[in-house]
Amino acid sequence: MEKSTDNSGADDEFPPEKRLEAPNHRLIKAGIATIPDMETLRECVAYENAHQNRTQILRRLQWKAEELREDEK
Repeated sequence: MEKSTDNSGADDEFPPEKRLEAPNHRLIKAGIATIPDMETLRECVAYENAHQNRTQILRRLQWKAEELREDEK
């Protein structure tokens, strides 16, 4: 069986709108915590900037970016 893409499909299951438009803050935090890579993070930042532009959420996304960068070292 061949896969048509290199990713695991996680992006399809949890697009930015599902991660960032959860019904409560704890689910949004969990959505951010489970961002697997910088590409997904960038998509979430772009979505947040275009739709809600919430400072607190953007700050959490920034912290996640710092965490991902640390993990790359």
